[in-house]
Amino acid sequence: MKAVVINQYGSKEELTEQDVTLPELKENQVLVKEHATSINPIDWKLREGYLKQMFDWPFPIILGWDVAGVITEVGSGVTDWKVGDKVFARPETTRFGTYAEETIVDDTLLAKIPENVSFEEAAAVPLAGLTALQALFDHGKLQKGEKVLIHAGAGGVGTYAIQLAKQAGAYVITTASEKNHDLLKKLGADEVIDYHTTNFAEVLTDIDVVFDTMGGDIQKSSFSVLKPNTGRLISIVGIADEALAKEKNIKAESIWLQTNGKQLQEIADLMASGKVISVVGEVFPFSRQGVYDAHVLSETHHAVGKIVIKMAD
Repeated sequence: MKAVVINQYGSKEELTEQDVTLPELKENQVLVKEHATSINPIDWKLREGYLKQMFDWPFPIILGWDVAGVITEVGSGVTDWKVGDKVFARPETTRFGTYAEETIVDDTLLAKIPENVSFEEAAAVPLAGLTALQALFDHGKLQKGEKVLIHAGAGGVGTYAIQLAKQAGAYVITTASEKNHDLLKKLGADEVIDYHTTNFAEVLTDIDVVFDTMGGDIQKSSFSVLKPNTGRLISIVGIADEALAKEKNIKAESIWLQTNGKQLQEIADLMASGKVISVVGEVFPFSRQGVYDAHVLSETHHAVGKIVIKMAD
C-alpha cells in the first residue's frame, strides 16, 4: 500500500512516499481502508526526533494517529465489528501510523461514525477530542458550574475542549485572536479573551480548572488565576515549575493521551446529536506534497481547528 513515511528524523524534507507492507492482522484487530486522517503536533515533533527516546522504532515510520474509514478485514476474535462498518479511531502509537491507504486498529479502540458526520469530520476527532475529554474530566475533574480557562481555544484540541466543557455545564473562558471570537462563541465559549490586547492574568480570578496547551509563560501566569487550594492545572506540554504549584497548593498535572474507544464513542454520540462538531480548517490531498503542506501549516501554530488529509475517493 502507498504511505507517506520518514526514513530518518529531520525536517519536512524527510517526508517521502513509498510502498509499505503492514504486519499480519492479529485476532483482535481490524484493517481499515482510510478515507481521511488528520495532522497533530505530535506528528512533526516525532518527525523531528523529539520523541525517539519514548518511541525507539526502526524506519520507515508512518506518522499519523487519527483514522476514519471503512473496515475491509476483521481478525478471528473480532465480534463487535464487521466488514463494511464506517469507523474512526485513535490507533495505538506504533510505527505503522495513518498517513497511509490502510491501517490496523485494535477492535476496542474503534467508534462508529455517525450518519451525519463526514469522514473528514470524523478523522479530525480522535487524538484532539480524546485529549480534551481526558484533560478536562479524567484529570481536571471539571464539574457543572465550575469555571474553566482553555488556552488557545481556536486550535484543534481547544475547539473540542470548549464544546465538551460547555456540554458538562461549565462556565467556559478561552483565549484566541479576535478573528476567531465569533467561532468560539458559537462553539459555546462564555468569554473569549484576545491575547493580543489583554493579559488574561490581569482580568481573571477564581478559576477552577486551567487547560494548558501552551506551556512557558502562559502556564506560569495561569497559576495566578486559579483558586488557591482547589484549583487544577492540566497541561499537555509538561509542568515547568512544580515549586510554583506547591507554593499555591494547586494540583498541576502533565498528561499523555490514553487510547480509548469507549470515550471516542461518547464523543461520536454527542456529534450524532449535533452537540459537538469538528472544526476542519484545511483539507489537503493524500500525497507527499499534501502531507508536506499540512505540516507547514501545523508548524505555524495558527491553524484554526483541525488540519485533515483526504484520501482519493
